[in-house]
Amino acid sequence: MTPLARVIAEQIETTGPMPVARFMELALNHPQFGYYRTRDPLGAAGDFITAPETSQMFGEMIGLWSAVAWEALGAPTPFTLAELGPGHGTLMADALRAGRTKPGFVEAARLHLVETSPRLRARQAETLGGFDPVFHDDVAGLPDGPLIVLANEFFDALPVRQLVATEGGWAERCIDRQPGGDGGFTFTMGDQAPVADLPPIAAPGAAPGTIFEVSPAAQAVAGELGGRCARAPGAVLIIDYGHAAVAMGETLQAVRGHRYADPLSDPGTADLTAHVDFGALGRCARDAGATVFGPIGQGRFLLSLGIAARAKRLMAAASAQQADDIEAAFQRLLAPSEMGNLFKVMALASPDAEALPGFTA
Repeated sequence: MTPLARVIAEQIETTGPMPVARFMELALNHPQFGYYRTRDPLGAAGDFITAPETSQMFGEMIGLWSAVAWEALGAPTPFTLAELGPGHGTLMADALRAGRTKPGFVEAARLHLVETSPRLRARQAETLGGFDPVFHDDVAGLPDGPLIVLANEFFDALPVRQLVATEGGWAERCIDRQPGGDGGFTFTMGDQAPVADLPPIAAPGAAPGTIFEVSPAAQAVAGELGGRCARAPGAVLIIDYGHAAVAMGETLQAVRGHRYADPLSDPGTADLTAHVDFGALGRCARDAGATVFGPIGQGRFLLSLGIAARAKRLMAAASAQQADDIEAAFQRLLAPSEMGNLFKVMALASPDAEALPGFTA
């Protein structure tokens, strides 16, 4: 057993089967043995590669979006420019470079990063040291006032509850130790879920075994950010994989070494994620007073920002091999069979904000 598996096993022995959300939270964020506390997960030597590492074009488009959004908010000076889960700092570095095309934008920005991983904080401080980033453990730590927030592949790593339809109603899906004491874990059924927790589309005829995922943590962050936009000039850009509206089905997955793995195997050694419910995020942000744009597909969003022209310019100055790499990255970011449709983009903004770039018809 991994050290974290022993911790989880002891908790199950003491308090009984563990809800999926609690297992996911421990697997990712246990202060001593959690996945994000013990390793750098990004890049070829890690477990996965995100869009900013795929191509500089991604961060550049986000930087241009941020600069135009800042102008649409009235060009507040100073303002908070924040990123949630900044990885290696690659996206923000590319965004700030591109943002210099809008006079005053970078000079007005005060950089804040929401990151819990000590290893990634060190990497981000190295990449973005020239901008004196301020680090926070959560969104609540961000300063009041005008802000622009970037969240690329942040919400998918927030814990999800899983509810299971049974003959007698919906029940919490939990995790228990496998019979026989071999150290493994297995899914089991917990208590019946309170009515307030049930999915909005919970029809009485849902087939037994149907799974619905809900992330109270993600909804709380969306509500917090929506409230920030309602109280002061603000814009939030959310990019992640998921579904545009509430949907049934299990999406919890683990990735280790760029391959899918058993989510219950060796907790703390693999990345755990679930598809983002953009419909739920939008509802929470609207309830908090924000205007919501999207979601739309990542491919459509990036094309509307001019990524095709940027790729053409980069390829014109590249070697043959470099041009091939740029084309491959372009396809990965935009193709429907790659990230173009699965990844979606949503923006939150102040109630009186102008239409934000990328979301106009």
